[in-house]
Amino acid sequence: MTTPASSPAPTAPTTPFPEGFLWGTATASHQVEGGNVNNDVWLYEHVPGTMYAESSGDACDHYTRYREDIALLASLGLNSYRFSLEWSRIEPAEGEFSAVAIAHYRDMLRACREYGLTPIVTYHHFTSPQWIIARGGWEDAGTPALFARYCRRVTEELGDLFDIACTMNEPNLAILLGEMGMCEREPAQRFGNPTWEGAARALGTTADKVAGFQLSATPQAYEIKCAAHKAAVQAIKAVKPDMQVGWTLANSDFHAAPGGEERVARMNEENNLRYLRVSEGDDFVGLQTYNRTVLGPDGPVPPEEGAVLNQGGEEIWPWAIGAVVRQAWDAVKMPIYVTENGLNTEDDTQRVDFLRTAIGEVGAAIADGVDVRGYMCWSAMDNFEWIFGYGPKFGIIAVDRDTQARAPKPSAHVLGEIALSNGACLSR
Repeated sequence: MTTPASSPAPTAPTTPFPEGFLWGTATASHQVEGGNVNNDVWLYEHVPGTMYAESSGDACDHYTRYREDIALLASLGLNSYRFSLEWSRIEPAEGEFSAVAIAHYRDMLRACREYGLTPIVTYHHFTSPQWIIARGGWEDAGTPALFARYCRRVTEELGDLFDIACTMNEPNLAILLGEMGMCEREPAQRFGNPTWEGAARALGTTADKVAGFQLSATPQAYEIKCAAHKAAVQAIKAVKPDMQVGWTLANSDFHAAPGGEERVARMNEENNLRYLRVSEGDDFVGLQTYNRTVLGPDGPVPPEEGAVLNQGGEEIWPWAIGAVVRQAWDAVKMPIYVTENGLNTEDDTQRVDFLRTAIGEVGAAIADGVDVRGYMCWSAMDNFEWIFGYGPKFGIIAVDRDTQARAPKPSAHVLGEIALSNGACLSR
């Protein structure tokens, strides 16, 4: 990859990855399973005037093809797989747990073991049962206890088959999206948004009460998410004390354009550091970043001239993950998993270059004493990317939208080579 003239020189690749380092990919239930009709995002996708570009539909049919997908990931040379459980399948109505759904995820976990993949299980990846949202969702005082009950039940049923658990995915993403003008900062601001108005009508509530996890950037949501995480950790540990438990954070590498220094300082605190402090006492923190965020005095600024871009005009900045990992280590000195890192591009040669550079940055941080224990590339497959639908391409495996046929890209084999050599090939 050609480095923009104003960017730092890339760190020379190193290979200090410790024995037992986890190399894998990540997915989320709603983005790959298909047919998750009981969750809130399915509802949002289908209301009149929705902000979602298209329906998730059958997604990647991972719910039925999971065994062949897990076998494919293992055949590449990977040794880990991070995936999420779908709460709305496991508890489709309040207090009603599905034995069939639990058995499905039990077989997924068995498949991971059979194929030599260490599972990293996320209990909640953005989607919630519709009944939770009808109660007030992620701004309702009752949600932490209900989430903890679900986590306890899951651990009782499945916890013998995995040892690394993420309670929830990216509770702070909404803060960054709010800064970018992509979601509301106060409940009353949801009035007039067709997605929330339509969902409210379907749920028998009002738009200000439609507080989904992914797009709730309010002070109330911050308090409820943090309380739910803490309650979930306690619930999981009560069942399996030696389970390694944390959450995953969408921390960003903030850079200041002229005049943007105050915004950068504020966002480092609001989006990154305060969530890291909540993590203290957990067994690890999962870190997820894709790019740097450059802020001027009025908010995000476009890429500078000469920046390397993807097809959508987004800057490619693989050095972000190294900065985020180092910031977290300096702040809390706790074990870290890179639970997501990757690139949206139609040009897989860009992804190959990105992975080599980004993983080299993680290796350099480890060489400097940062305790990083795994790297999960987003994503295993080209999948449903929320409001953007199937347009973005993050996968190392292509998926034919008509036939569901899988086709590993060159980046899949490069990641596999890195995994099989435990990073040693990066020094060649």
